[in-house]
Amino acid sequence: MSDLDRHGSLPPPTEPSCPGSGSLACPGRVLIVDDVPANLMLLSRLLTHKGYQVEAVPNGLAALKSAQALPPDIILLDVCMPDMDGYEVCRSFKSDPVTQEIPVIFLSALDEVVDKLKAFAAGGVDYITKPFQLAEVLARIEAHLTIRRLRQELQIQNARLQHEIAERERVEGKYRSIFENCLEGIFQLSSDGHYLSANPALARIYGYDSVDELTSQVDARHNLYVRAGRREELDVFLRLYGEVTGFESQIYRKDGSKIWISETMRAVKDGTGQLLYYEGIVQDITEQRETEAELLYHRRESERLLLSILPQSIAQHLKRKPETIADSFSNVTVLFADLVSFTAFSTRVSAVELVRLLNQIFSAFDQLAEKFGLEKIKTIGDEYMAASGLPLPRPDHIEAAAEMALAMQQVVQQFKYNSGDPIQLRIGIHTGPVVAGVIGKKKFAYDLWGETVNLASRLQTQGLPGEIQVSSSIYDHLRPNYWLESRGSLLVRGYGELSTYWLRGRKR
Repeated sequence: MSDLDRHGSLPPPTEPSCPGSGSLACPGRVLIVDDVPANLMLLSRLLTHKGYQVEAVPNGLAALKSAQALPPDIILLDVCMPDMDGYEVCRSFKSDPVTQEIPVIFLSALDEVVDKLKAFAAGGVDYITKPFQLAEVLARIEAHLTIRRLRQELQIQNARLQHEIAERERVEGKYRSIFENCLEGIFQLSSDGHYLSANPALARIYGYDSVDELTSQVDARHNLYVRAGRREELDVFLRLYGEVTGFESQIYRKDGSKIWISETMRAVKDGTGQLLYYEGIVQDITEQRETEAELLYHRRESERLLLSILPQSIAQHLKRKPETIADSFSNVTVLFADLVSFTAFSTRVSAVELVRLLNQIFSAFDQLAEKFGLEKIKTIGDEYMAASGLPLPRPDHIEAAAEMALAMQQVVQQFKYNSGDPIQLRIGIHTGPVVAGVIGKKKFAYDLWGETVNLASRLQTQGLPGEIQVSSSIYDHLRPNYWLESRGSLLVRGYGELSTYWLRGRKR
């Protein structure tokens, strides 16, 4: 409901806000145009829940037919669509007398200035960049519907003034009441930035005690906007389009504090096209901006936590398509490392000391994984698992795993048990095909399966403290550049007799 209705200074419109609804309480009818079904469903549910009557169509032709049959109060329009893009659809709306006055808000993933200028040039009143915040979409829809209703009511009043001269003084008195008591700031501004008139709400928003104090002390061109050049940007839009809707800026109040405002302004010209003055509405949106900033912070925190659990490419895939993720990789090197005698150590110390030491060691291993480009898969008790060559394949995955294993044996020498005994690692490495995927719905886990994983685990389990035991496939690949020593034939549980080797280091 507009401010004119709230103050009761004008009679209600002669037709319902939602055509065909039969209810004056409906906030309006919205036409959504987007070729992505998920966007249509999300916006339809949100706006229907808020009381709007919603029509959702997947393309421009359907939008033109729908608007002709039953004109909406506002249109949400995607830019990138097949057959007709959003700019062409908007120009069609603006060339048709039936739909030319309907405000069009563009929703697009395109974020360049030139894209936004094209949208405004086509006739759009606003531009929201995807991915959008639902609260922002609602706020802008409500703002533009309010502005449209105010314009319609002003048009009705102007028509009445022309035909009802006797009612002129009464109508002017009602407008004065609206002007004085409106919650939004209303103003008229000269071309050089001086306020010709303002209502008390504008003075309150800017922190001044009276309208006279505001108009005598504030120069909208020089001592109002926080960011240098912001006023010049507003002037450019006004020169190009004659009006601006929802122009958001940070401004100084009288006491020097800063707030965010949204300005809707238009240029008023005489019959020859000469500028007379600007008029507009100001809203304090500081609380809204703070809410948006808090939502953005929490979204980034959620993304950071997700990346700490899953590989980046897998996390991005999961955000785009929350479905089962499983891939097969033909060449992956799997590394298992186990802390020798750690189980016995855990029975002799407190839980705090145990976790502290384990965290220090595994954090050092995490740094090595990042250095050598391995993907940490998981820790199981005192066992550490990593893989090389996934989720992004790489030709040197075996060498990377070997370098990390050698570095792990060096790093672990920095740590000791409380008895003074050194901490030692058993490491097993094997290479081959694996299956990788995400399991779980609430607590995600990225894991590997296959014979390659099982054999690497066996090589670690049946290894020796301080040694890196590798399979023959690892040996064949590394022997030109690394020192390896044959262990001989080893009976590996589940695999029988296998030739295994100790990895000693890189050749000079």
